[in-house]
Amino acid sequence: MPASFPQYVTQAFTGPTLDPPGVKLHKDGLKAKHPVVFVPGIVTGGLELWEGHPCMDGLFRKRLWGGTFGEVYKRPLCWIEHMSLDNETGLDPPGIRVRPVSGLVAADYFAAGYFVWAVLIANLARIGYEEKNMYMAAYDWRLSFQNTEVRDQTLSRMKSNIELMVATSGEKVVVIPHSMGVLYFLHFMKWVEAPTPMGGGGGSDWCAKHIKAVTNIGGPFLGLPKIVAGLFSAEAKDIAVARAVAPGVLDLDIFGFQTLQHAMRMTRTWDSTMSLIPKGGDAIWGTLDWAPEADHACDAKKVNKNDTHAADDNGAGFDGLNYGRIISFGKDVAELHSSKVERVDFKGAVKGNNFANRSCRDVWNEYHEMGIVGIKAVADYKAFTVDSVLELLQFVAPRMMKRGGAHYSYGIADNLDDKKYEHYKYWSNPLETRLPNAPDMEIFSMYGVGLPTERSYVYKSSPAADCYIPFRIDTSAEGGNDQGCLRAGVYSVDGDETVPVLSAGYMCAKGWRGKTRFNPSGIKTYVREYNHAPPLTLLEGRGTQSGNHVDIMGNFALIEDIIRVAAGATGNDLGEDRVYSDIFRWSERIKLEL
Repeated sequence: MPASFPQYVTQAFTGPTLDPPGVKLHKDGLKAKHPVVFVPGIVTGGLELWEGHPCMDGLFRKRLWGGTFGEVYKRPLCWIEHMSLDNETGLDPPGIRVRPVSGLVAADYFAAGYFVWAVLIANLARIGYEEKNMYMAAYDWRLSFQNTEVRDQTLSRMKSNIELMVATSGEKVVVIPHSMGVLYFLHFMKWVEAPTPMGGGGGSDWCAKHIKAVTNIGGPFLGLPKIVAGLFSAEAKDIAVARAVAPGVLDLDIFGFQTLQHAMRMTRTWDSTMSLIPKGGDAIWGTLDWAPEADHACDAKKVNKNDTHAADDNGAGFDGLNYGRIISFGKDVAELHSSKVERVDFKGAVKGNNFANRSCRDVWNEYHEMGIVGIKAVADYKAFTVDSVLELLQFVAPRMMKRGGAHYSYGIADNLDDKKYEHYKYWSNPLETRLPNAPDMEIFSMYGVGLPTERSYVYKSSPAADCYIPFRIDTSAEGGNDQGCLRAGVYSVDGDETVPVLSAGYMCAKGWRGKTRFNPSGIKTYVREYNHAPPLTLLEGRGTQSGNHVDIMGNFALIEDIIRVAAGATGNDLGEDRVYSDIFRWSERIKLEL
């Protein structure tokens, strides 16, 4: 409300006004102590034009990503061309240079009025923070993690800035990664200590000397099921629902801009997306007839569950939800026991170009090479777990996965002493690498819960028309033996609408808890969950208690926790774990050698 309004008028609309966390903690005497480093995630950082083709004349150093997105509407095909990377190298196409915006403005707002980091920055400023002790580690989130160093030396810049902040303040830094930035910083911690030229040459004690704590927000440590839908058919829940409401609209050639086809062509050149493919295979995400979250009740009310030992050992079997089948062709396939599903292996199918119009080559990417036989073979396989989804993506997008395979890995390490794990492709997978030798460091996993989050999908083959993406989520699939978890072809589980609890919480709840082979120095880990509550009034905007993947950046409880850590508090000072989900119980069901 306007400041000129009397307080009693404002409170009549909004109720009593709470002090923002920064104001509250400033009154309590907290002051800036540890320098803070922000590591943004995918799509939230601004990108600007430095060199382009004639269709982009007049836009030097103007934002192509973030801000108003005006160029999408003015010149859509030109914009797609400049936002895409080279399909072979994963780097700049000839004659195009798009670079990350630098400074705090890189990711404070995603678009006008839509905050990302701005609220947290403003609250930190209340206790004395300013640009000299706050650093936004902006990077080109389209590139593979290692290529951000190859092209832009972004990892080296982060190393230098952290060293400068530690040297000038006399204090270690608190790092605050969000979303994919969590995986990017995992990669950084291995890179910075690895020998040159592959690594930063900082030595085996660099993290111990420079990092006080890592407060991961909404971290997809073990990947995202929704990225599978994005790579497979350029859609997830929101796109599928939109397509059901207005059939055919997203597949029409509107002003020469075929929305989903062009989106697939563009996003499949962004190697960063492949860092989000689920990791750990069926051992983590489940088999055809088992998944750790199989007993999840979508309408269950959240209560505080801080007992870290209240877990059963066996987990639910087929009687529960069949989340292990990340893709099922048909609702009946999703619900049947695997012994009753007849599957035909797709990997030996002969591909051909007898299906697609060759004029679609620039739009349809690799699907035009599959042919009718290849497309039918995929649907005939019926049900895919995470292990077989990797084979599926290799089959439908071999060029994309060849690039991705050079930069990422998705397995579970048998022997971390094997020299192969010194390669950078393993550094962002917490199941194939060790945390640094930094026993005094602390790692927090902070994420929202209480929101339906995509976990698996019911698919169908789409019409065999020219330039169509041949698979789509079956939005007619509803209900069934799922306690309300199947809606419009998407099975949901607990999470923050983007990251399932299992991905966000497992490593800090179990994989790294205590001294494990992934955490040999025993870095202390904490799980801090924030139960979603919608805004009380329209005047509250996106809410101060949101658990949503992005809106949580304005969650007062999360901001207060982060400010306390930056001011010197430990995980013990915060009260250690705060849990509302079943993360500890689900983690116990995963039988992984630790």
